[in-house]
Amino acid sequence: MDSSNAGMGIMAAVIFGIIGIALAIVMIAAMWKVFVKAGQPGWASIVPIYNIICLLNITGKPMWWIVLFLLPIVNFIAMILVFVALAKSFGKSTGFAMGLLFLGFIFFPILGFGDARYIGPVGGAGAVPSVA
Repeated sequence: MDSSNAGMGIMAAVIFGIIGIALAIVMIAAMWKVFVKAGQPGWASIVPIYNIICLLNITGKPMWWIVLFLLPIVNFIAMILVFVALAKSFGKSTGFAMGLLFLGFIFFPILGFGDARYIGPVGGAGAVPSVA
């Protein structure tokens, strides 16, 4: 391997690293805004486990669902259901929820920085109202 190929590889790694860091910053800011819009503390979006608890509160899902996020395969299904409830809690469709699931780096900023308003949890009878 000559030095020009190695230099190109290093340059590509640096560029991808910068893009990755920028994307992470945008996602953190978007999730922060989503939490604040829903009446939760923004900092909760960056605290592991607690962010899931707050997300369950935002969507009106029962707290015992935290267990579902600890089970392989089941956690993916629970995440889909929570994202559908999150989209509906902001007045969005199930299609928007699929966007959150598969293209979160696009749809979470739309939800956080856009004009979407939190209309309350849609988890059903066990819904926990949020302070807004």
